Amino acid sequence: MSNHVNRRNFLKLSATAGAALVLTPSDIHAKETEMNKKKLPVRTLGKRTGLKVPVLSMGVMRADNPSVVRAAYNSGIIHFDTANGYQNGKNEEMLGEFFADKPRNSFIIASKASEGMSDKAAANFLEKFETSMRRLKMPYVDIFYYHMPADAEHVNYTPIVEVLVKLKKDGRIKFIGLSTHSNEPAVINAAVDNGNYDVVLTSYNYTQKHLAELNPAIDRAAKAGLGIVAMKTMAGGYLDKERTQKVNTRAALKWSLQNPNIHTAIPGFTSFDMLEESLDAATNLKMNKDEKNYLSVAHHSMYCQGCRICEGQCPKRLPIPEMMRAYMYNYGYKSPVLAKELMNELAVAGNPCGDCTTCTVKCTAGFQVAQKVKDISRLQYVPQEFLA
Repeated sequence: MSNHVNRRNFLKLSATAGAALVLTPSDIHAKETEMNKKKLPVRTLGKRTGLKVPVLSMGVMRADNPSVVRAAYNSGIIHFDTANGYQNGKNEEMLGEFFADKPRNSFIIASKASEGMSDKAAANFLEKFETSMRRLKMPYVDIFYYHMPADAEHVNYTPIVEVLVKLKKDGRIKFIGLSTHSNEPAVINAAVDNGNYDVVLTSYNYTQKHLAELNPAIDRAAKAGLGIVAMKTMAGGYLDKERTQKVNTRAALKWSLQNPNIHTAIPGFTSFDMLEESLDAATNLKMNKDEKNYLSVAHHSMYCQGCRICEGQCPKRLPIPEMMRAYMYNYGYKSPVLAKELMNELAVAGNPCGDCTTCTVKCTAGFQVAQKVKDISRLQYVPQEFLA
């Protein structure tokens, strides 16, 4: 069976569901996994987990079509990444429904939850976990991440770490994870030093300006036995707001997987064409001349570097990195629903830069921060039903 899943041959992959009348789901998956093992390289997700995973996994965050999940599963992808907050829980519910009749050992599910430091942090985090489990309808998840701690203090926050350790001891999660969108080198090093984390999910792409610090941190984590999962490999999807310059997704994905310490990547494909593109890249990691030429040129993408230097420059202490991420979701990912959800969480009212005569923020990535804040702030006035 081909790994190509465009509209012409997607039905061939989807049709295996009907074959279950003759073959069990386990038989079907075993056959397809056997066919795809030769095409999708497999790496070990760190010594601490020992899990064998294809280098291509699926970030389900923006996906709302179970047929795309089915196509990915039938193409040999076994690791699916979601979170408590994605699509207000509908993302986890979709995965729960899809995998309800699949052998539990035929797939790997990762979910995550974020939580700040407070007296109720442990209770809130545990409640989010329980909610995720109800949606997924599973006795356990393979990986559960503490989502987006931005510094060592949060990484080592005892109330959250203790909840995760107990859940692992009780068999409700197999492995403890940590995800990071910003300040990645410090966060990853703190995760290694902590000793309880098994997997790190980190932003990793060819536009990052701090690779000289990030790569050694990833190398250290891998040597310590942690599994390394890469996200944001496509650096925002597009280079410009008008979407006239698309990121070369094949080159971007291949670039991230050239690092042997990146055990798998979770690009967020939402269509069959995007899945096919990622499969084509992952099954042949050798770069062609055009891909090498593309990567040799500096690109100014919509991807925020997550350095958080801007926060100290803004007199209003705006959550600029998170707002820039919402901007990327809207203009790069073409997902206004996801962008609005994030903006609602940030609770930044009106146009917060409207009464500033000049912007004091000097972005390390060259963003015109005030204009981007103005653009993305408008989204809060659009009714939700217009975006669905």
